[in-house]
Amino acid sequence: MVGDLNDIRKADWPAVKASLHKGLYGANEPVPVAAADLGELVAAKPRGPILTKLDWAKLDAEGFERLIYTLLSDQPGYENPEWLMRTNAPDCGRDLSVTRIIPDALADTRRERVIIQCKHWLSKSVPVADIGAAKDQMCLWTDPRVDMLIIATTGRFSQQAVQWIERHNAGGALPRIEMWPESRLERVLAARPDLIAEFKLR
Repeated sequence: MVGDLNDIRKADWPAVKASLHKGLYGANEPVPVAAADLGELVAAKPRGPILTKLDWAKLDAEGFERLIYTLLSDQPGYENPEWLMRTNAPDCGRDLSVTRIIPDALADTRRERVIIQCKHWLSKSVPVADIGAAKDQMCLWTDPRVDMLIIATTGRFSQQAVQWIERHNAGGALPRIEMWPESRLERVLAARPDLIAEFKLR
C-alpha cells in the first residue's frame, strides 16, 4: 500500500540507513567510482593529488578520541590500546595509550609505551607551551616509562612548536614526540573508507 511505503520511507529507512552505510565498506574494500571502465580513467590521464580532505567539524572532542582509539585498535604494529578516562578529564596529558611493536629480524622484538594526546582544534594551531606541558606531564606516567608521546590534532602545529619538537627529538631525550596533524590523519584515513563512513567525515 502507498501508506506503508511512505511509512517505510519516512520512519523505517532513516533509522537503519546509518548502520547500513557504516557496514557498506570494509577496511580492504575498493572505493566505488562513477566510471564504468577504469580504462576510461587511465585514458583521461588524471593529474593532481587524491582528494583526502575530511570534514573534521562532524566530530566533537570525544568523537575525535574515539576515532583515534578505533584506528589504533586494529592497526598492525599496535596492541593493547586503552581509553580509560573521560574526555576533558584531568588526565595528566594522557587521552589514550597503546603499545607499539617494533620487530627486528635479528634481535628481540621491542615494545614501546605510547601515550596519545588528542586535540580537536579546528582553527587553532597547537602552541609550543602545550607541547612542553604535555612532555612534562609524562613524568607522572611511570612503570613502565613512556617512550613516545603523540600529539594528534585536527589542526596543525605552530612554527615554534615544530622547531621545539625537532630540537627535543634530536637531543635523544625521552619521551620522543610525534606530530599527527590533520594532513597526516587524512592520508592515513584515505586507506580506511570504513572509518570515514563510520564517523561521517566525508
